Amino acid sequence: MKVVVGLGNPGTQYAQTRHNVGWLVVDEVARRAGAEWRKEGKDALLTEVRLGTEKVVLVKPQTFMNTSGKAVAPLVAFYKLEGTDLLAVQDDLDSPFGLLKVRMGGRHGGQNGVRDIIRLLGHEAFARLKIGISRPPAGWEVSDWVLSRWRPEEAATLAELVRLGADAVGVWATAGLADVQLQFNGTDLRPAPAPSPSAEQQGAGDVPTPLS
Repeated sequence: MKVVVGLGNPGTQYAQTRHNVGWLVVDEVARRAGAEWRKEGKDALLTEVRLGTEKVVLVKPQTFMNTSGKAVAPLVAFYKLEGTDLLAVQDDLDSPFGLLKVRMGGRHGGQNGVRDIIRLLGHEAFARLKIGISRPPAGWEVSDWVLSRWRPEEAATLAELVRLGADAVGVWATAGLADVQLQFNGTDLRPAPAPSPSAEQQGAGDVPTPLS
């Protein structure tokens, strides 16, 4: 038994915001499995899927991001899970948009959902799938940025991030942390920078001026 929690905020107004990328990933895992979400008390939406031979409970907290632990800690206790059986799928301000990271444990890095899960579990020893959303542009507050909607030009990269994120969840559940890190950690969908022309290339088109 494993638990995968997608971090986000409930409500249609938040569905396509950067803070909810974790929800997009677990929704994709559920969609592939043909699973339907059900309300579990007032704090979570749950669904159960089979990934390989592993039973996995997918979770979308209904508590708002800053109190995500209220939805997660009771499930960990109910199923008597170790930290290695819990994966949080989160947005990551400190990674550029297009970058995936897989980590085990560590500080919350300012992600308030992870912060609250750590607070209520009493430890940091659970896995994180981090999806980069970049730092806010100049003039933006962090709170406004994470609750902003994806731009149309980001749609293709976002769709690929969600697809890869769902793939990563499957590998984590069936093969473990080392394998998912090997396959997905550091995956970077950003366009490669154009090579700067060398000095020779810059001068290749110069036409010598004839001497008089």
